[in-house]
Amino acid sequence: SDYRPYEIVKQPRHVPEEYKPKEGEIDLGTTYKRDFNSYKAQPVAIVRPLERQQVKQGKLDTVPTYKDDYRTWDIQKMDLCKPEQTYHPPTVKFGNSTTFQDDYVPQEIQPRQSFKPSPVVKRSTIPFNGDTSHRLDYVPYQLEFKFARPREVYKPTAQPFEDLTTHRYDFQGLAGESAKLCRPAYTRVTQNAPFEGSTEFHESFQPWEIPPPAVKKTPEYVPPTGPMQLNSTSHLDYIPYQTKCGIPIRPVSQRRNNNFPFQGKSTTKEDFPAWESCRQGLIKRQQQIPNPSGKFDGWTTFMSHYVPHELIPTESCKPTYATRKSSAPFDDTTMYSLEYTPKKQEICPASFPSPPGYIFENTNSRGHRFFRKITPTVEAF
Repeated sequence: SDYRPYEIVKQPRHVPEEYKPKEGEIDLGTTYKRDFNSYKAQPVAIVRPLERQQVKQGKLDTVPTYKDDYRTWDIQKMDLCKPEQTYHPPTVKFGNSTTFQDDYVPQEIQPRQSFKPSPVVKRSTIPFNGDTSHRLDYVPYQLEFKFARPREVYKPTAQPFEDLTTHRYDFQGLAGESAKLCRPAYTRVTQNAPFEGSTEFHESFQPWEIPPPAVKKTPEYVPPTGPMQLNSTSHLDYIPYQTKCGIPIRPVSQRRNNNFPFQGKSTTKEDFPAWESCRQGLIKRQQQIPNPSGKFDGWTTFMSHYVPHELIPTESCKPTYATRKSSAPFDDTTMYSLEYTPKKQEICPASFPSPPGYIFENTNSRGHRFFRKITPTVEAF
């Protein structure tokens, strides 16, 4: 229904002119060929000494292992199995019309009839029957007056507060003496002699005088005498020439400027014109049930049927704990106090500069001193 056929006007197409080359010879000369001067260069003499090869006497076999092991074979060329090309291009010019253009006949399309029911609400002329099963079967009853329990006033008890817990009640403490320590008294071993200040490390490792490292003296820079030659081979051999800019050989573009006015039309603009459209509004159904009127009664079934009862506290079946106090003294003896045997503390002989009961023998290369224990001599009767 929206498609409208229009006559399509073929747009003019620019036909380029045939290229005609210019007559004459091309100048192939360049600035490099014109300015470059050839020089006779001599080969550079080799500074490296000549390599002395030791020539062995005997005939040299010039046949390598590759030619000896891999010899050429006379292989004939295989014929191709490709079929011959039987396709011949047509000589008749290809037509622009297609089978769809030839067979298609434009016909007018009629819109189908819609079977969708109309969304318009049909109002009934019969008055609304608002009777329900609840309204018909419900029997109103007169509610009884709600019993309001009076608020009790707090009355403190006249009995004193029992602040004893089960721990304090069961463990009230027993009178007993503190346990005695069986550990011997600590006696610090001290010497009245002054500290010598010498140790085995100080005696074994004496400081050595290390000479400072020798510093290499760099020779003083002496600038060369005479003026500096700033000439190079490029400055000496280069000869300046007056050159001209090269003329481009590319032909001048002979494009013609068409003065035809621009046609801003296209098949899309002509076949699909713009249509005025407006947005459809929302379809809302009218409310059929009216809102309730009057004050809301906040009375519930729990509030109407609840009957308060007096609470009776449950009796505790916990047995009573009675502490048993004994008049016997507390036995504080332990296995440590019974089995502990005090021992005499011995003094380490390494704390003395010359330990008693030992004789100095020698000192090794690492500075360790060795002592020998004195054995008592038994005199014969």
